[in-house]
Amino acid sequence: MTEQQIYELSCRLGSITVFRNILETPTMKAFCGFLDTEKSTKERISLFGEFVYSLADDNYSFSDFLCRAVYTDENKYIVSAAQKAEIPTVISDNARAELELFTSLSRLDSADLWSTLDFKHRLPRFANTATDFVGTYENRLKNVDKLGYGIFASAIMFRVENEEIVPVKSADKVDENVFVGYEDERNQVFENTEALIDGRNAANVLLFGDAGTGKSSTVKACVNRYADRGVRLIEVRKDQLFSLSHVMGRIADNPLKFIIFIDDLSFNKNDDCFSMLKAALEGSASAKSKNAVIYATSNRRHIVKESFSDRGAENDVHHSDTVQELLSLSDRFGLTVYFERPNKALYLDIVHTLAERHGINVEKERLDVLAEAFALKKGSRSPRAAEQFIYSLL
Repeated sequence: MTEQQIYELSCRLGSITVFRNILETPTMKAFCGFLDTEKSTKERISLFGEFVYSLADDNYSFSDFLCRAVYTDENKYIVSAAQKAEIPTVISDNARAELELFTSLSRLDSADLWSTLDFKHRLPRFANTATDFVGTYENRLKNVDKLGYGIFASAIMFRVENEEIVPVKSADKVDENVFVGYEDERNQVFENTEALIDGRNAANVLLFGDAGTGKSSTVKACVNRYADRGVRLIEVRKDQLFSLSHVMGRIADNPLKFIIFIDDLSFNKNDDCFSMLKAALEGSASAKSKNAVIYATSNRRHIVKESFSDRGAENDVHHSDTVQELLSLSDRFGLTVYFERPNKALYLDIVHTLAERHGINVEKERLDVLAEAFALKKGSRSPRAAEQFIYSLL
């Protein structure tokens, strides 16, 4: 590239409007700084090194970075498309010109950028693959209800951190095919999720039952199964339920479908978070979103803990009403799915299936004896105990 071409590229990047957020990333700040030919050679080389270093999370690929930055950018263009609003011609024209610019950036070679430097030694290289951003972005606009935009295009599972929704790193990729047994229970959850996807009435779901029976894994497998149909999971801890209305507001106008996941749920009778969940389950305007359902897991059918002392009248004039309100929280879920502790036959069936999958060659009768002894030591039979037993043999 000539110095004039470098200058023109710098000016074109500086004029970006629709995707201007991308210029605020460390990668583009360093890249744009390098393009400034008024800087000294030493300063430009330093900025070039900073630019390549910033690509580490994208396998040192400029095109991979551009894909991630462009596809996850939340801008007026894609938000309007997601909400099926009319898009002014000036915005779509500007967006197309900028996408063409990103396409040209994906075709750059390291040597193209070095050519204007008065420096004889080799500089660090970066990978790049020509990418048609105009075509791929048009496809994303058409399928925004499945692919998402902004942060929700970057992952399928999220958590709440300081009231911000952030992607889960190394999200659980559990697949429904790894389970043995509990088909009816999982199918109830899957069918309810399909209702959410199809825009039909979907229920909030309480998955309750014994520990280690696959309640949480069922929810995560459900998200993995329907991710390509636009389902995302946002995990909210019990102590974060005060953020529930904020989370619902954040996703209210999004075309994706969301499962708000609360794992291992239980309350004490004076728990302040109780009212927040109650409001969401009852459809409070501030805590309800038409594109979201709440899936909660609990080891207890009645998720509000009650002690014998709670049955005394104490100072509550309408004590029986208070107790009923506490104990009926689980009834506010439209669907409850019971994951029962497996009997001996199912437990051993799980053991046999897992042993076959892992290539464990142990005589069946001996395997059964060892599996039962392991369950006895653990204190109960469960799919988790069966899995742990198999792992102990590997």
